Amino acid sequence: MSTHDEQPEPVTDPSQDPEDAGSPVGAQAEPAPSAPGRSTLEPSGPGPTTLDAPGSLEEEGEVAADYLEELLDIMDLDGDIDIDVEDGRAAVSVVADGDDTEAPSADSSLSRLVGPRGEVLESLQELARLAVQTRTGERSRLVLDVAGYRGERRAQLQESAGRAVEAVRSSGESVRLDPMNPFERKVVHDVVAEAGLVSDSEGVEPARRVVVHPA
Repeated sequence: MSTHDEQPEPVTDPSQDPEDAGSPVGAQAEPAPSAPGRSTLEPSGPGPTTLDAPGSLEEEGEVAADYLEELLDIMDLDGDIDIDVEDGRAAVSVVADGDDTEAPSADSSLSRLVGPRGEVLESLQELARLAVQTRTGERSRLVLDVAGYRGERRAQLQESAGRAVEAVRSSGESVRLDPMNPFERKVVHDVVAEAGLVSDSEGVEPARRVVVHPA
């Protein structure tokens, strides 16, 4: 995600998530997937699916919501599902049931769908994407959030990335961060790009990490 004079070549591998491609200097950071009120969206009509068409993205959200509702029933979990289209992607969020918003255990129950460091959430997102692909025949890039985890994690990562940026500016040397998943690396790349520095990723999952370089 980085372009600069004499910049190091980003390390890539065939399994690299397209969300983790490096950050060009001055590129606009991708906003966090939001979870507005539940949208009641009708699936798009017959015909080939085009991923950048609003109707098809709405259909992606509906297909994913159907899959997630079945999962919640199987796990005996209560939750509402919000659907939106953000930044050219379907955005699906599972939130505490409206009737249980005052219950302390509401979000903690849904945290079972997040897991340590969001590992369960990442797997669940891939399953939701696969459900969409099975239904539509097209690869999905939908973003799934549960109990506001991504928003909270994004804030933590932005703070960590900010410290790395300051360390690079002070020392003039590259800084390697801890291993992160594709979502987390994307957040860091965006912060680095906005700060005018450059970054790339190195290593292989699950030890793949962001390296921040001087401009």
